[in-house]
Amino acid sequence: MPLALLALAIGAFGIGTTEFVIMGLLPEVAGDFGVSIPTAGLLVTGYALGVMFGAPLMTVLGTKISRKQMLMLLMGLFIAGNLLSAVAPSFTVMLIGRVVASLAHGAFFGIGSVVAADLVAPDKKAGAIAMMFTGLTVANVVGVPLGTLVGQTLGWRVTFALVAALGVVGLAGIARLVPEMPRAEGVSLRHELAAFKNAQVLLAMAMTVLGFGGVFAAITYIAPMMTHVAGFADGSVTWLLVLFGLGMVGGNLVGGRYADRALMPMLYVSLGALAVVLALFTLTAHDKVLAAVTIVLIGALGFATVPPLQKRVLDQAHGAPTLASAVNIGAFNLGNALSAWLGGLVIAAGLGYTAPNWVGAALAAGALLLALVSAALERRDNARGDADAVPGAVVAGGAPAERYPAVQR
Repeated sequence: MPLALLALAIGAFGIGTTEFVIMGLLPEVAGDFGVSIPTAGLLVTGYALGVMFGAPLMTVLGTKISRKQMLMLLMGLFIAGNLLSAVAPSFTVMLIGRVVASLAHGAFFGIGSVVAADLVAPDKKAGAIAMMFTGLTVANVVGVPLGTLVGQTLGWRVTFALVAALGVVGLAGIARLVPEMPRAEGVSLRHELAAFKNAQVLLAMAMTVLGFGGVFAAITYIAPMMTHVAGFADGSVTWLLVLFGLGMVGGNLVGGRYADRALMPMLYVSLGALAVVLALFTLTAHDKVLAAVTIVLIGALGFATVPPLQKRVLDQAHGAPTLASAVNIGAFNLGNALSAWLGGLVIAAGLGYTAPNWVGAALAAGALLLALVSAALERRDNARGDADAVPGAVVAGGAPAERYPAVQR
């Protein structure tokens, strides 16, 4: 794997850290600014919305420059947002800093996925994408717990200053290691938007929303589930999330490796197993050991879907994949927001803290169904293409195909 992937992974590590570390620092931030915890939670919501809307916006704005230049600009935006958060004199300024940083998130992973795939041979593309996303998964194992510890001992401002420093390292790495990759000739915003007319691109994005939404339906409410149902102490939640992160790292690497060999079968296995494990979590959540094992499996199976889904979008949006790739990153965040809302609804309905697991299982099962539909449509289209390419073959309706279609068309 090229060293350029290391630079992309460092940038992904910084982005993953800043996205999730705020969740462990909400009490400190709320206390410093004199706002309530729910109000401080807007820092999480604002970031997620920034990712959703920033992914297509920043990608469109970057269509006139090379991908390397755009990645460098995005890291500069990420650094500026985190520095603004670190020195924010008021909660409003802090929120603005979070939104500024989030604008880089979706476009960085979207454009970075295209760059990573272009750096390697065709049979290693999903593995290269997984290597970049390893930075995001490792952030949940190392960056978030360490950033939370630093924020609780030295102050949350120090955490965001360190994250900005990570951004500087990532920017330097991209400048030094990522080769110049000029914008493809003939590719314009119109070409990029045309990818969304492809039903397979839309199906892949829908799989992203439902599949990863299934993961976050359970993980969003992991703290009350583990403390009230499994019987863990409050302080144990941090280490349970580390286990989740370790599962993410392993699943991401396995998903990238096997997606290069058999992409759709990899999706069938990971989504099907994820639906089963989430359904079983309603039972295993009552036992500490089984709950811990299940959390690892959810992280592994959930992130095993990321490289194949991202590669599926790149494959189906061939010729103009950048915008579709970035929007698919926004789809992950849409799934997070949708599943968190649905999980909250079932808890509010009095169904208990394990009820979101059933929501997650249903979402993952829906993603599996879409994968099966996508594969069936692809087989049908391939069969029609083969029939059109063979002189005298019978096509839909029973009529013979043209005798020499390649010449006559």
